[in-house]
Amino acid sequence: MSKFIASPANSLSGNLKVPGDKSISHRSIMLGSLSNGITKVSGFLEGEDALSTLKAFQAMGVKIEREGDNVTIHGVGINGLKKPEKALDLGNSGTSIRLMSGILAAQAFDCELVGDESLSKRPMGRVINPLKEMGAVIESNDGKPPLKITGGQNLKGIQYDLPVASAQVKSCVLLAGLYANGDTCVTEPAPTRDHTERMLKGLGYEVRVNDNKMCLTGGGELTATQIQVPSDISSSAFFMVAAAISPKADITLLGVNINPTRTGVIDILKLMGANLTLANEREIGGELLADIRIQSSKLKGIQIPESLVPLAIDEFPAVFIAASCATGETILTGAKELRVKESDRIQVMADGLSILGIENQVLEDGIKIQGGSFKKPTGIIESHHDHRISMSFAVASLRCNYPIEINGVDNVMTSFPNFVNLSNTAGMAITEI
Repeated sequence: MSKFIASPANSLSGNLKVPGDKSISHRSIMLGSLSNGITKVSGFLEGEDALSTLKAFQAMGVKIEREGDNVTIHGVGINGLKKPEKALDLGNSGTSIRLMSGILAAQAFDCELVGDESLSKRPMGRVINPLKEMGAVIESNDGKPPLKITGGQNLKGIQYDLPVASAQVKSCVLLAGLYANGDTCVTEPAPTRDHTERMLKGLGYEVRVNDNKMCLTGGGELTATQIQVPSDISSSAFFMVAAAISPKADITLLGVNINPTRTGVIDILKLMGANLTLANEREIGGELLADIRIQSSKLKGIQIPESLVPLAIDEFPAVFIAASCATGETILTGAKELRVKESDRIQVMADGLSILGIENQVLEDGIKIQGGSFKKPTGIIESHHDHRISMSFAVASLRCNYPIEINGVDNVMTSFPNFVNLSNTAGMAITEI
Protein backbone atom coordinates (compact mmCIF):
# COMPACT_ATOMS: atom_id res chain seq x y z
CA MET A 1 0.00 0.00 0.00
CA SER A 2 1.54 3.29 -1.09
CA LYS A 3 1.34 6.63 0.70
CA PHE A 4 1.91 10.33 0.06
CA ILE A 5 4.16 12.55 2.15
CA ALA A 6 2.94 16.05 1.31
CA SER A 7 5.52 18.50 2.62
CA PRO A 8 4.79 22.19 3.27
CA ALA A 9 4.62 24.44 0.23
CA ASN A 10 3.09 27.86 -0.24
CA SER A 11 3.27 28.77 -3.92
CA LEU A 12 1.81 27.51 -7.16
CA SER A 13 2.39 28.78 -10.70
CA GLY A 14 2.33 27.86 -14.36
CA ASN A 15 0.06 26.75 -17.20
CA LEU A 16 -1.17 23.25 -16.39
CA LYS A 17 -2.84 20.64 -18.57
CA VAL A 18 -4.65 18.00 -16.50
CA PRO A 19 -5.62 14.63 -18.02
CA GLY A 20 -8.72 13.98 -20.09
CA ASP A 21 -12.22 13.86 -18.66
CA LYS A 22 -12.88 10.47 -17.10
CA SER A 23 -16.63 10.44 -17.75
CA ILE A 24 -16.18 11.23 -21.44
CA SER A 25 -13.28 8.75 -21.79
CA HIS A 26 -15.47 5.90 -20.46
CA ARG A 27 -18.35 6.79 -22.75
CA SER A 28 -16.13 7.16 -25.81
CA ILE A 29 -15.07 3.51 -25.47
CA MET A 30 -18.58 2.21 -24.78
CA LEU A 31 -20.40 4.11 -27.51
CA GLY A 32 -17.52 3.96 -30.00
CA SER A 33 -17.55 0.16 -29.64
CA LEU A 34 -21.30 0.04 -30.38
CA SER A 35 -20.98 2.33 -33.42
CA ASN A 36 -20.73 1.44 -37.07
CA GLY A 37 -17.28 2.43 -38.37
CA ILE A 38 -14.05 3.68 -36.81
CA THR A 39 -14.13 6.17 -33.95
CA LYS A 40 -10.93 8.09 -33.25
CA VAL A 41 -10.51 9.50 -29.74
CA SER A 42 -7.87 12.06 -28.71
CA GLY A 43 -7.11 13.21 -25.16
CA PHE A 44 -8.24 9.85 -23.71
CA LEU A 45 -7.59 9.51 -19.97
CA GLU A 46 -4.86 6.90 -19.43
CA GLY A 47 -6.03 6.18 -15.87
CA GLU A 48 -6.83 2.69 -14.64
CA ASP A 49 -10.59 3.27 -14.49
CA ALA A 50 -10.93 4.23 -18.15
CA LEU A 51 -8.52 1.46 -19.13
CA SER A 52 -10.78 -1.04 -17.31
CA THR A 53 -13.58 -0.06 -19.67
CA LEU A 54 -11.26 -0.30 -22.68
CA LYS A 55 -10.05 -3.79 -21.72
CA ALA A 56 -13.61 -4.99 -21.07
CA PHE A 57 -14.72 -4.08 -24.59
CA GLN A 58 -11.59 -5.66 -26.05
CA ALA A 59 -12.58 -8.82 -24.16
CA MET A 60 -15.96 -8.64 -25.92
CA GLY A 61 -14.38 -8.71 -29.36
CA VAL A 62 -13.88 -5.03 -30.12
CA LYS A 63 -10.58 -4.12 -31.77
CA ILE A 64 -9.22 -1.08 -29.92
CA GLU A 65 -5.75 0.37 -30.56
CA ARG A 66 -4.15 2.83 -28.16
CA GLU A 67 -1.11 5.03 -28.62
CA GLY A 68 -0.76 7.24 -25.55
CA ASP A 69 -3.94 9.28 -25.26
CA ASN A 70 -5.00 8.54 -28.85
CA VAL A 71 -7.42 5.62 -29.21
CA THR A 72 -8.85 4.03 -32.36
CA ILE A 73 -12.03 1.98 -31.90
CA HIS A 74 -13.20 -0.36 -34.64
CA GLY A 75 -16.91 -0.35 -33.84
CA VAL A 76 -18.85 -3.61 -34.08
CA GLY A 77 -22.32 -2.04 -34.22
CA ILE A 78 -25.03 -2.05 -31.60
CA ASN A 79 -25.45 -5.85 -31.69
CA GLY A 80 -21.85 -6.86 -32.41
CA LEU A 81 -20.45 -7.61 -28.94
CA LYS A 82 -19.29 -11.17 -28.26
CA LYS A 83 -19.39 -13.24 -25.08
CA PRO A 84 -16.20 -12.69 -23.02
CA GLU A 85 -14.19 -15.77 -22.10
CA LYS A 86 -14.18 -14.89 -18.38
CA ALA A 87 -15.63 -12.41 -15.91
CA LEU A 88 -15.03 -8.76 -16.81
CA ASP A 89 -12.82 -7.21 -14.12
CA LEU A 90 -13.64 -3.51 -13.82
CA GLY A 91 -11.15 -2.75 -11.05
CA ASN A 92 -12.20 0.28 -9.02
CA SER A 93 -14.51 1.79 -11.62
CA GLY A 94 -18.09 2.43 -10.52
CA THR A 95 -18.80 4.21 -13.81
CA SER A 96 -17.76 1.12 -15.79
CA ILE A 97 -19.88 -1.36 -13.86
CA ARG A 98 -23.00 0.80 -13.64
CA LEU A 99 -23.07 1.99 -17.26
CA MET A 100 -22.01 -1.35 -18.74
CA SER A 101 -24.78 -3.10 -16.81
CA GLY A 102 -27.26 -1.26 -19.00
CA ILE A 103 -25.53 -2.38 -22.19
CA LEU A 104 -24.92 -5.97 -21.07
CA ALA A 105 -28.44 -6.52 -19.75
CA ALA A 106 -29.57 -6.55 -23.38
CA GLN A 107 -26.95 -8.86 -24.92
CA ALA A 108 -27.56 -12.40 -26.16
CA PHE A 109 -24.83 -13.82 -23.89
CA ASP A 110 -24.39 -14.29 -20.14
CA CYS A 111 -21.62 -12.33 -18.42
CA GLU A 112 -20.25 -11.51 -14.98
CA LEU A 113 -18.94 -8.15 -13.79
CA VAL A 114 -16.43 -8.09 -10.93
CA GLY A 115 -14.24 -5.45 -9.28
CA ASP A 116 -11.63 -4.82 -6.61
CA GLU A 117 -12.25 -4.79 -2.86
CA SER A 118 -13.55 -1.21 -2.90
CA LEU A 119 -15.90 -1.68 -5.86
CA SER A 120 -17.21 -4.91 -4.35
CA LYS A 121 -18.63 -2.91 -1.42
CA ARG A 122 -20.51 -0.36 -3.51
CA PRO A 123 -24.29 -0.44 -3.95
CA MET A 124 -25.62 -1.55 -7.33
CA GLY A 125 -29.33 -1.78 -6.47
CA ARG A 126 -29.81 1.66 -7.97
CA VAL A 127 -29.08 0.23 -11.44
CA ILE A 128 -30.31 -3.32 -10.87
CA ASN A 129 -33.84 -2.19 -9.95
CA PRO A 130 -34.67 -0.18 -13.10
CA LEU A 131 -32.96 -2.78 -15.31
CA LYS A 132 -35.12 -5.54 -13.80
CA GLU A 133 -38.15 -3.34 -14.45
CA MET A 134 -37.08 -3.34 -18.12
CA GLY A 135 -36.87 -7.15 -18.11
CA ALA A 136 -33.21 -7.78 -17.24
CA VAL A 137 -32.14 -10.80 -15.20
CA ILE A 138 -29.33 -9.90 -12.80
CA GLU A 139 -27.92 -11.66 -9.73
CA SER A 140 -25.81 -9.79 -7.18
CA ASN A 141 -24.17 -10.22 -3.81
CA ASP A 142 -26.92 -8.61 -1.74
CA GLY A 143 -27.05 -5.63 -4.09
CA LYS A 144 -23.27 -5.40 -4.50
CA PRO A 145 -20.82 -6.82 -7.08
CA PRO A 146 -20.15 -9.28 -8.52
CA LEU A 147 -23.08 -8.96 -10.92
CA LYS A 148 -24.18 -11.96 -12.97
CA ILE A 149 -26.23 -10.88 -15.98
CA THR A 150 -28.27 -13.46 -17.90
CA GLY A 151 -28.38 -12.86 -21.64
CA GLY A 152 -31.16 -13.33 -24.15
CA GLN A 153 -33.73 -11.05 -22.49
CA ASN A 154 -36.07 -8.81 -24.47
CA LEU A 155 -36.02 -5.45 -22.73
CA LYS A 156 -38.95 -3.08 -22.79
CA GLY A 157 -38.80 0.70 -22.55
CA ILE A 158 -39.86 2.26 -19.26
CA GLN A 159 -40.56 5.66 -17.76
CA TYR A 160 -38.15 5.92 -14.83
CA ASP A 161 -38.12 8.63 -12.19
CA LEU A 162 -34.68 8.76 -10.57
CA PRO A 163 -35.06 8.58 -6.77
CA VAL A 164 -31.72 10.40 -6.41
CA ALA A 165 -30.00 12.60 -8.99
CA SER A 166 -27.36 10.28 -10.50
CA ALA A 167 -25.76 10.52 -13.94
CA GLN A 168 -24.60 6.92 -13.68
CA VAL A 169 -28.10 5.55 -13.12
CA LYS A 170 -29.58 7.83 -15.79
CA SER A 171 -26.92 6.70 -18.27
CA CYS A 172 -27.37 3.02 -17.41
CA VAL A 173 -31.12 3.17 -18.12
CA LEU A 174 -30.66 5.15 -21.34
CA LEU A 175 -27.99 2.72 -22.60
CA ALA A 176 -30.31 -0.21 -21.89
CA GLY A 177 -32.97 1.79 -23.73
CA LEU A 178 -30.91 1.59 -26.93
CA TYR A 179 -31.93 -2.08 -27.05
CA ALA A 180 -35.42 -1.86 -25.56
CA ASN A 181 -38.74 -2.08 -27.37
CA GLY A 182 -40.38 1.34 -27.49
CA ASP A 183 -39.42 4.52 -25.66
CA THR A 184 -37.23 4.76 -22.58
CA CYS A 185 -37.54 7.96 -20.56
CA VAL A 186 -35.65 9.08 -17.46
CA THR A 187 -36.78 11.97 -15.29
CA GLU A 188 -34.22 13.41 -12.87
CA PRO A 189 -34.97 15.40 -9.70
CA ALA A 190 -32.03 17.73 -10.34
CA PRO A 191 -29.64 18.22 -13.29
CA THR A 192 -26.75 15.74 -13.55
CA ARG A 193 -23.89 15.47 -16.03
CA ASP A 194 -25.22 14.92 -19.54
CA HIS A 195 -22.21 13.45 -21.33
CA THR A 196 -24.13 10.32 -22.38
CA GLU A 197 -26.89 12.34 -24.04
CA ARG A 198 -24.38 14.63 -25.76
CA MET A 199 -22.28 11.76 -27.09
CA LEU A 200 -25.28 9.78 -28.28
CA LYS A 201 -26.37 12.82 -30.28
CA GLY A 202 -22.80 13.24 -31.59
CA LEU A 203 -22.93 9.64 -32.84
CA GLY A 204 -26.22 10.29 -34.62
CA TYR A 205 -28.68 8.82 -32.09
CA GLU A 206 -31.68 11.00 -31.31
CA VAL A 207 -32.18 11.86 -27.63
CA ARG A 208 -35.20 14.00 -26.82
CA VAL A 209 -34.58 16.33 -23.88
CA ASN A 210 -37.43 18.29 -22.31
CA ASP A 211 -36.38 20.09 -19.13
CA ASN A 212 -35.51 17.29 -16.68
CA LYS A 213 -36.77 14.40 -18.88
CA MET A 214 -34.63 12.50 -21.37
CA CYS A 215 -36.18 10.03 -23.85
CA LEU A 216 -34.92 7.80 -26.64
CA THR A 217 -36.41 5.09 -28.82
CA GLY A 218 -34.76 1.68 -28.98
CA GLY A 219 -33.58 -0.02 -32.14
CA GLY A 220 -31.49 2.73 -33.72
CA GLU A 221 -27.84 2.75 -34.76
CA LEU A 222 -24.74 4.72 -33.82
CA THR A 223 -22.39 6.16 -36.45
CA ALA A 224 -18.66 6.48 -35.71
CA THR A 225 -17.09 9.92 -35.40
CA GLN A 226 -14.06 11.71 -33.98
CA ILE A 227 -14.08 12.55 -30.27
CA GLN A 228 -11.75 15.01 -28.53
CA VAL A 229 -11.76 14.51 -24.76
CA PRO A 230 -11.35 17.81 -22.87
CA SER A 231 -9.42 18.09 -19.58
CA ASP A 232 -11.35 16.72 -16.61
CA ILE A 233 -12.94 19.40 -14.41
CA SER A 234 -12.93 16.97 -11.46
CA SER A 235 -9.15 16.62 -11.72
CA SER A 236 -8.81 20.37 -12.34
CA ALA A 237 -10.72 21.04 -9.10
CA PHE A 238 -7.72 20.00 -6.98
CA PHE A 239 -5.62 22.73 -8.61
CA MET A 240 -8.44 25.29 -8.42
CA VAL A 241 -8.59 24.76 -4.66
CA ALA A 242 -4.79 24.55 -4.38
CA ALA A 243 -4.35 27.96 -6.04
CA ALA A 244 -7.22 29.54 -4.11
CA ILE A 245 -5.80 28.54 -0.70
CA SER A 246 -2.11 29.04 -1.53
CA PRO A 247 -0.47 32.22 -0.16
CA LYS A 248 1.19 32.77 -3.56
CA ALA A 249 -0.52 31.37 -6.62
CA ASP A 250 -1.25 32.17 -10.23
CA ILE A 251 -2.07 29.20 -12.45
CA THR A 252 -4.00 28.62 -15.65
CA LEU A 253 -5.66 25.27 -16.36
CA LEU A 254 -5.82 24.69 -20.11
CA GLY A 255 -8.75 23.29 -22.11
CA VAL A 256 -10.97 22.28 -19.18
CA ASN A 257 -14.44 20.84 -19.74
CA ILE A 258 -17.00 23.42 -18.58
CA ASN A 259 -20.11 21.41 -19.46
CA PRO A 260 -22.86 23.25 -17.54
CA THR A 261 -23.81 20.03 -15.71
CA ARG A 262 -20.29 19.86 -14.23
CA THR A 263 -19.42 23.43 -13.22
CA GLY A 264 -20.77 23.37 -9.67
CA VAL A 265 -17.24 23.53 -8.25
CA ILE A 266 -16.56 26.77 -10.15
CA ASP A 267 -19.79 28.31 -8.88
CA ILE A 268 -19.12 27.20 -5.29
CA LEU A 269 -15.56 28.54 -5.26
CA LYS A 270 -16.74 31.86 -6.73
CA LEU A 271 -19.41 32.11 -4.00
CA MET A 272 -16.59 31.58 -1.48
CA GLY A 273 -14.67 34.48 -3.03
CA ALA A 274 -12.17 32.64 -5.21
CA ASN A 275 -10.18 34.77 -7.66
CA LEU A 276 -11.15 32.66 -10.69
CA THR A 277 -11.77 33.65 -14.30
CA LEU A 278 -12.59 31.80 -17.53
CA ALA A 279 -11.10 32.63 -20.92
CA ASN A 280 -10.91 31.24 -24.46
CA GLU A 281 -14.31 29.51 -24.21
CA ARG A 282 -15.06 27.24 -27.17
CA GLU A 283 -17.07 24.16 -28.19
CA ILE A 284 -15.49 20.95 -29.47
CA GLY A 285 -17.49 17.84 -30.28
CA GLY A 286 -20.56 19.05 -28.42
CA GLU A 287 -18.62 19.80 -25.21
CA LEU A 288 -17.72 23.26 -23.89
CA LEU A 289 -14.08 24.04 -22.99
CA ALA A 290 -12.29 26.99 -21.41
CA ASP A 291 -8.97 27.99 -19.89
CA ILE A 292 -9.38 28.67 -16.16
CA ARG A 293 -7.10 31.11 -14.30
CA ILE A 294 -6.98 30.94 -10.49
CA GLN A 295 -4.96 33.19 -8.19
CA SER A 296 -4.52 33.37 -4.41
CA SER A 297 -7.83 34.17 -2.77
CA LYS A 298 -9.37 35.14 0.55
CA LEU A 299 -12.12 32.57 0.93
CA LYS A 300 -15.19 32.88 3.15
CA GLY A 301 -17.48 30.17 4.49
CA ILE A 302 -20.88 29.77 2.82
CA GLN A 303 -24.06 27.73 2.92
CA ILE A 304 -23.60 25.68 -0.26
CA PRO A 305 -26.78 25.93 -2.38
CA GLU A 306 -28.38 22.49 -2.69
CA SER A 307 -29.02 23.21 -6.38
CA LEU A 308 -25.24 23.04 -6.95
CA VAL A 309 -24.72 19.72 -5.13
CA PRO A 310 -25.36 17.37 -8.10
CA LEU A 311 -23.20 19.63 -10.30
CA ALA A 312 -20.18 19.23 -7.99
CA ILE A 313 -20.69 15.81 -6.43
CA ASP A 314 -17.19 14.48 -7.23
CA GLU A 315 -15.43 17.70 -6.27
CA PHE A 316 -16.60 18.02 -2.66
CA PRO A 317 -13.51 16.46 -1.04
CA ALA A 318 -11.45 19.29 -2.58
CA VAL A 319 -14.14 21.85 -1.65
CA PHE A 320 -13.88 20.66 1.98
CA ILE A 321 -10.20 21.66 1.95
CA ALA A 322 -11.17 25.10 0.63
CA ALA A 323 -13.78 25.38 3.41
CA SER A 324 -11.11 24.52 5.99
CA CYS A 325 -9.05 27.50 4.82
CA ALA A 326 -12.00 29.92 4.63
CA THR A 327 -13.08 32.48 7.19
CA GLY A 328 -16.24 31.33 8.98
CA GLU A 329 -18.41 28.25 8.61
CA THR A 330 -19.25 26.30 5.47
CA ILE A 331 -22.37 24.12 5.52
CA LEU A 332 -23.18 21.39 3.03
CA THR A 333 -26.55 19.58 2.99
CA GLY A 334 -28.37 17.46 0.43
CA ALA A 335 -25.28 15.41 -0.39
CA LYS A 336 -26.20 11.90 0.79
CA GLU A 337 -24.78 10.58 -2.51
CA LEU A 338 -21.27 11.27 -1.12
CA ARG A 339 -21.71 8.41 1.34
CA VAL A 340 -21.77 5.76 -1.43
CA LYS A 341 -18.78 6.83 -3.53
CA GLU A 342 -15.43 4.99 -3.42
CA SER A 343 -15.67 5.65 0.31
CA ASP A 344 -18.11 7.44 2.62
CA ARG A 345 -16.54 10.72 1.54
CA ILE A 346 -18.28 12.80 4.21
CA GLN A 347 -17.05 10.69 7.12
CA VAL A 348 -13.59 10.00 5.70
CA MET A 349 -12.96 13.70 4.99
CA ALA A 350 -14.28 14.62 8.45
CA ASP A 351 -11.86 12.16 10.07
CA GLY A 352 -8.92 13.59 8.11
CA LEU A 353 -9.87 17.19 8.84
CA SER A 354 -10.03 16.36 12.55
CA ILE A 355 -6.48 14.99 12.34
CA LEU A 356 -5.45 18.38 10.91
CA GLY A 357 -7.21 20.27 13.71
CA ILE A 358 -10.20 21.52 11.72
CA GLU A 359 -13.49 21.60 13.63
CA ASN A 360 -16.32 19.86 11.79
CA GLN A 361 -19.69 18.25 12.37
CA VAL A 362 -20.96 15.37 10.25
CA LEU A 363 -24.61 15.62 9.22
CA GLU A 364 -26.74 12.83 7.82
CA ASP A 365 -26.58 14.37 4.35
CA GLY A 366 -23.59 16.70 4.61
CA ILE A 367 -21.13 18.44 6.90
CA LYS A 368 -20.40 21.68 8.74
CA ILE A 369 -16.79 22.87 8.54
CA GLN A 370 -15.40 25.67 10.66
CA GLY A 371 -12.63 27.44 8.79
CA GLY A 372 -9.33 27.76 10.61
CA SER A 373 -5.71 26.78 10.21
CA PHE A 374 -4.20 23.36 9.80
CA LYS A 375 -2.36 22.18 12.92
CA LYS A 376 0.39 19.61 13.27
CA PRO A 377 -1.26 16.33 12.21
CA THR A 378 -2.23 14.10 15.15
CA GLY A 379 -1.91 10.97 13.02
CA ILE A 380 -1.81 9.50 9.54
CA ILE A 381 -4.71 10.34 7.26
CA GLU A 382 -6.46 7.24 5.91
CA SER A 383 -7.80 7.73 2.38
CA HIS A 384 -9.61 4.37 2.40
CA HIS A 385 -8.17 3.86 -1.09
CA ASP A 386 -10.27 6.75 -2.42
CA HIS A 387 -8.29 8.72 -5.00
CA ARG A 388 -10.16 11.99 -4.41
CA ILE A 389 -9.55 11.85 -0.65
CA SER A 390 -5.82 11.25 -1.26
CA MET A 391 -5.44 14.19 -3.65
CA SER A 392 -7.54 16.56 -1.54
CA PHE A 393 -5.37 16.14 1.55
CA ALA A 394 -2.22 16.44 -0.56
CA VAL A 395 -3.51 19.88 -1.64
CA ALA A 396 -3.86 20.87 2.03
CA SER A 397 -0.05 20.92 2.23
CA LEU A 398 -0.14 24.40 0.67
CA ARG A 399 -1.46 25.74 3.98
CA CYS A 400 0.19 23.35 6.42
CA ASN A 401 3.47 23.93 8.26
CA TYR A 402 4.06 20.23 8.82
CA PRO A 403 4.25 17.22 6.48
CA ILE A 404 0.96 15.40 5.92
CA GLU A 405 1.08 11.61 5.64
CA ILE A 406 -1.73 10.03 3.60
CA ASN A 407 -2.19 6.26 3.47
CA GLY A 408 -3.66 4.16 0.66
CA VAL A 409 -3.06 6.47 -2.30
CA ASP A 410 -2.68 3.68 -4.87
CA ASN A 411 -6.02 4.46 -6.55
CA VAL A 412 -4.88 7.94 -7.61
CA MET A 413 -3.70 6.07 -10.71
CA THR A 414 -7.34 5.36 -11.57
CA SER A 415 -8.16 8.95 -12.48
CA PHE A 416 -5.03 11.14 -12.41
CA PRO A 417 -1.88 9.11 -13.18
CA ASN A 418 0.48 12.13 -13.32
CA PHE A 419 -0.94 13.97 -10.28
CA VAL A 420 2.28 13.93 -8.26
CA ASN A 421 4.48 15.03 -11.15
CA LEU A 422 2.15 17.85 -12.23
CA SER A 423 1.72 19.05 -8.64
CA ASN A 424 5.45 19.16 -8.03
CA THR A 425 6.09 20.91 -11.34
CA ALA A 426 3.69 23.65 -10.22
CA GLY A 427 5.43 24.12 -6.85
CA MET A 428 4.11 21.49 -4.43
CA ALA A 429 6.29 18.93 -2.64
CA ILE A 430 4.63 15.50 -2.72
CA THR A 431 6.57 12.27 -2.38
CA GLU A 432 4.99 8.88 -3.02
CA ILE A 433 6.49 5.99 -1.06
